Amino acid sequence: MIIKNLAPEKNDFHVIGMMSGTSLDGMDLCYAHFKLNSNRWSFEIKHSKTIHYAPVWEEKHKNCRFLSGEELTKLDIEFGHLTGKFIVEFIKEHRIDQVDLIASHGHTVFHQPENRFTLQIGNGEAIACSTNLPVVNDFRQKDVQLGGQGAPLVPIGDLYLFPDYQACLNLGGIANISIKNGDKIEAFDICPMNLSLNKIAEKIQLKYDPNGQNASQGKCIPELLEQLNHLPFYTIDGPKSLGIEWLDKNIFNLIESSNAHPNDLLRTFCEHQTTQIAKVVNERNIGETLITGGGAWNTFFIETLRSKCQSDILLPSREIIEFKEALIFGFLGVLHLKGIPNVLSMVTGSSRNSVSGVLHLPY
Repeated sequence: MIIKNLAPEKNDFHVIGMMSGTSLDGMDLCYAHFKLNSNRWSFEIKHSKTIHYAPVWEEKHKNCRFLSGEELTKLDIEFGHLTGKFIVEFIKEHRIDQVDLIASHGHTVFHQPENRFTLQIGNGEAIACSTNLPVVNDFRQKDVQLGGQGAPLVPIGDLYLFPDYQACLNLGGIANISIKNGDKIEAFDICPMNLSLNKIAEKIQLKYDPNGQNASQGKCIPELLEQLNHLPFYTIDGPKSLGIEWLDKNIFNLIESSNAHPNDLLRTFCEHQTTQIAKVVNERNIGETLITGGGAWNTFFIETLRSKCQSDILLPSREIIEFKEALIFGFLGVLHLKGIPNVLSMVTGSSRNSVSGVLHLPY
């Protein structure tokens, strides 16, 4: 079968990328201009915004994996229309007059590549009909069916949009890294990040630990630290990824059952996570590491990481820290339109590179 590329000659795109992370802090929207010139991609972020979820939507996302099939199907449509509504408001607010494509990550409900399934809600047809714009979504599914992890997906953006950095570390709900060596790239999830820290912060009625100030006041719990550092996940070589199901089984139960002071738990998890990240960075002799994601604002965490890493830890502009993932999902959509592989088998462990995502047209 011959599949015709949708935009093979077009090298100039205006795209809105959407990301809804596992930390439940909100929906990131990034309007960017991508250009291909002499086989080199460039980008400019024109507008960006994080739309925080209303409490009712925080609860829906938090509990969606426990819904029945009928309820989850309904939520998929509802979240698609909510996404479309946010995007329409974003376009009006910034008076955006040119959009070639919306590229949506959606919101992850299940991620079990070992069982050949992954699910991100935010129905693409609902988004396309709400916005009257083309939409590409469901970027993970094809790779999982090809035997891959379906994650991480940002390495293709790290490779083409951030070529000057040897490593790119994202500190979101989960910490993941891309490491470049020429035209090859290694990438994987390292350990839990904000998902675990925010879960602990809830014990003291906080959504998160601002600047890591509570962690800085805590004391490390040696027995717990030892237990965390010896989780079997850390012995796996090659492509690997983490999902909320793994955290339910291995992390959240420890947090919920612990009688330790939350500040001590925060300190212990910071020690654990920085130890795992530093181990990856130091073993590979990485010179410079670009840090993005919400964890980049955790001053105590970054200071602790710097004390353990031989690499130079670099923090870019606020827009890159907060919107790099949304930016790269926009780029994944561009590559889809051009028929260029946007998910790499060397990263995910799938049988081949793929042009992933599903296109939805509003007409």
